[in-house]
Amino acid sequence: MDRRRLIEGLGWSALAASASPTLARAQPPSRGAPPPPSAPWSLGFADLYADVQPQPMTLMAGRSPAGLKGTLYRNGPARFRRKAGAASHWFDGDGLIRAFSIEDGQATLGARFIDTPKRRRDAAADAVISPGFGTPAGAGVSLASSDDTNAANISVIPMAGELWALWEAGSPTRIDPKSLATLGVETFRADLAHMPFLAHPRREPGGDLWNLGINGAKAIVWRVDQQGQLVNAEVIELPVASYVHDFTATERHLVVILQPLVQDEDRLPFIDGFVWRPSEPTRIMVLDKSDLSCRRLYELPAFFAFHYGAAWEQDNGAILFDVCAADTPDFALSGARRVLHGQWTEESPPTLRLVTLPLSGPASITAGTLQAEFPRNDDRFSGRRRERTIHAAGPRNGPLFAGLSVHSWRSGGSDSFDFGPDYLVEEAVFTPREGGEQELDGWLLAPALNLRAQASELHVFSARHVADGPVASWRADVALPVSLHGAFVAA
Repeated sequence: MDRRRLIEGLGWSALAASASPTLARAQPPSRGAPPPPSAPWSLGFADLYADVQPQPMTLMAGRSPAGLKGTLYRNGPARFRRKAGAASHWFDGDGLIRAFSIEDGQATLGARFIDTPKRRRDAAADAVISPGFGTPAGAGVSLASSDDTNAANISVIPMAGELWALWEAGSPTRIDPKSLATLGVETFRADLAHMPFLAHPRREPGGDLWNLGINGAKAIVWRVDQQGQLVNAEVIELPVASYVHDFTATERHLVVILQPLVQDEDRLPFIDGFVWRPSEPTRIMVLDKSDLSCRRLYELPAFFAFHYGAAWEQDNGAILFDVCAADTPDFALSGARRVLHGQWTEESPPTLRLVTLPLSGPASITAGTLQAEFPRNDDRFSGRRRERTIHAAGPRNGPLFAGLSVHSWRSGGSDSFDFGPDYLVEEAVFTPREGGEQELDGWLLAPALNLRAQASELHVFSARHVADGPVASWRADVALPVSLHGAFVAA
């Protein structure tokens, strides 16, 4: 099979281009969108109807650390319901870039919807007719490629003076970091147009960006340099057609986790083609970056995870990485659908665990006791030996978290802060202190939604003293839906 024919089988490109009423599970015209849910935490899943012009935030407590200057960019779904029909899954809302900017001790907040073909099509119909991760297609929808369904709504990364808004299965969407205007999709090469590019690439400190694009039992391994230029795109075979949202990497290896949520059928909505097979193992494939044909395969008992921390290698060649793992994929399959209706029952909560892949012998995973999601680390140590993991922590507030924690793998202890029952806490992002060289010598920027005040807030913590509480807290006069992932760009 030639290279072009092989990559044409990747992503939703071929699937979307041939979408039919059967394949795309077309639905009859909706009788109207459901009313917004009333559970207090459902404010995090409410609709935003328009862009938010940059506005000053009010300093509620503390003061901004000296030298902290830049912008925290966040991405996540923010419009789910239209007059004639709504999205069926949290992951299918329109992408919204939020910008929390800090300068001279002051903070501002602005937000702008990403101008995707999906959003334009749905706005014209005044209904969510575009199929997606968990939302079926509306009647009569016509799709030419995966980027026609690209919501650009999961993460955002800085790249060569721009921002890239990333999704599961389509091209990066280019964003202007000052105006937040949409600049179009990134096409690395004509024959790679509309190919899948996951939302969680791995950047080598001071070096290239690695990523995957997944479809069934094939993957494209992307390597992009610091200027956003393609270095290589190589197609590999996978041992199983697993759902892959994230992967991890060391300095020398890529680590691909293939959990037993397996694609059984090619169809839209995407997640409906997958079947959970808990009797099968979670397979872990380790690839040599310098030669992708050089690989090792491990097996662990079945688990499901969205997110992994950066992996590192020990002196004995063992690879370690952390994971927020659940026993089942209930949230992906059903929970993220129910939250749009304000419905939530505790299912299989993700817990923080550590995976060890020895150079020889079987893999192992620790038992999880800490409920956790959105693992992050000090990016300066990505791929290298590190000690700490930043994560959203319990207690829970509906489907999301009300706490922030830094866990030490050396001591086994955690440095935690509980915001309380009136908060939904988002992923915290680390930025180093000027001159700081030790791991997590710097600040955590933690957005949160204050349910009682119905307002978005930004909190800054000393990353090594989280339990002491925020050193600065700002509040905006707007409540934005919760976001998923982000990045800080220092000024």
